[in-house]
Amino acid sequence: MLDRFQLVLILNCIFIWRWGVQLSKGEDIGWTDHGKPDQTVLDKSICADIPAVMPRVYSASITDFGAVGDGTTLNTDAFQKAIFNLSTYSDQGGSTLHIPKGTWLTGSFNLTNHFTLYLEEGAVILGSQDPLQWPLIAPLPSYGRGRELPGPRHISLIYGENLVDVVITGQNGTVDGQGSIWWAQFKSKTLDYTRGHLLELNNSTNIVVTNITFLNSPFWTLHPVYCSNVFIKDVTILAPLNSPNTDGIDPDSSSNICIQDCYVRNGDDIISIKSGWDEYGIAFNRPSQNIVIQHVVGETHTSSGIAFGSEMSGGIEHVYVEDLTILNARRGIRFKTAAGRGGYIRNIDINNVVMHNVTNAIEFTGFYGEHPDGHYNQTAFSIINRISISNIVGDHITLAGNLQGLPEAPYTGICLNNVSLDVIPGKLVWNCSAVQGFSMDVVPEPCTELRDENASSLCSAVCYR
Repeated sequence: MLDRFQLVLILNCIFIWRWGVQLSKGEDIGWTDHGKPDQTVLDKSICADIPAVMPRVYSASITDFGAVGDGTTLNTDAFQKAIFNLSTYSDQGGSTLHIPKGTWLTGSFNLTNHFTLYLEEGAVILGSQDPLQWPLIAPLPSYGRGRELPGPRHISLIYGENLVDVVITGQNGTVDGQGSIWWAQFKSKTLDYTRGHLLELNNSTNIVVTNITFLNSPFWTLHPVYCSNVFIKDVTILAPLNSPNTDGIDPDSSSNICIQDCYVRNGDDIISIKSGWDEYGIAFNRPSQNIVIQHVVGETHTSSGIAFGSEMSGGIEHVYVEDLTILNARRGIRFKTAAGRGGYIRNIDINNVVMHNVTNAIEFTGFYGEHPDGHYNQTAFSIINRISISNIVGDHITLAGNLQGLPEAPYTGICLNNVSLDVIPGKLVWNCSAVQGFSMDVVPEPCTELRDENASSLCSAVCYR
């Protein structure tokens, strides 16, 4: 008869083996070149069987380490001590840190391997508004500097680097970044360094985030960067609609990502797929690929429902978006590049999207001009090719499409199928230049650049089911 320790250890070993990680060495199997999957086509089944949250051998409560959930006592030391203590069990079946009902004020803390952060019903992890509680860390190598300002950047509230098998879950507990102080500094141009995210996992694999509400991130909310095998499901993300740059979910130079059954209402892109910035992203050369996004509802007044870029210098490919609802947004579907970005966006399949009260339903732009410094290659043009947009319905739309490629590198293989947009009368319907594609059953009729018969054979393999 197996005892509990042996049983849980076996279950965890099966979980790790299943997602291609050597438990004995902590190395990937079948992943090469910075963790990129050895494949050339999208595996749409990635969301079909999200791994179950396995029990851990050891568990503790944050109260065991002296934390007080009164909303005013600072518990940074308690969180750091708890996870340091539990990290000793990483190779002994893993551990769980329980956050009970209460409001637990804390600064930044780091996660560990084979670890579950479990927020019970009524639990709130509350981010400190003291910037010193969000220490500075090095910029990402694919960005070369902080995204907002040169130099280092503030760490995220919850952070993990070089980790395997991390779960953040519970009974719909809350992580609240209290971002208002950071938003005010951004608006008054008094930031000293780039703001921190609410959750960032860096160079990690086998990540599950589910049944959690994230509130008021200072900057981007969820940021898996250089990660693989990431599952984000049943997550709610909220921030004021005028809060600056509070993106919802931003996969960045990451692979094998499933985002499913989420609700986002925020002040920037609902989901934005990224892969590094200009010459730094080109040199780092790690794409975002094999990403499935399904059943997401979002509202944003300033940005887009689904965005690709603008930081996309490492490339973005093999992305499938299905069943997306976009409300009251400035843009619905958006591709953002610029001269100097380099990279590519290709083999993208967007299907079944509903838009309501969206200013610009479909936008491609090659003129998104932010750069990290003056050293970028001005002739590094992005390649945009094989983009399928199908089964789109929209009402109260101001502009059906604004597609503006660069003359030096026109966008090609743009395929529209079964698109019906109720555009406000008297407005410009389509605006296109330096693009080439094909369309079928699109209302209102698209621009001539998207009615190219020569592109029909290419599009038929991509666009028409």
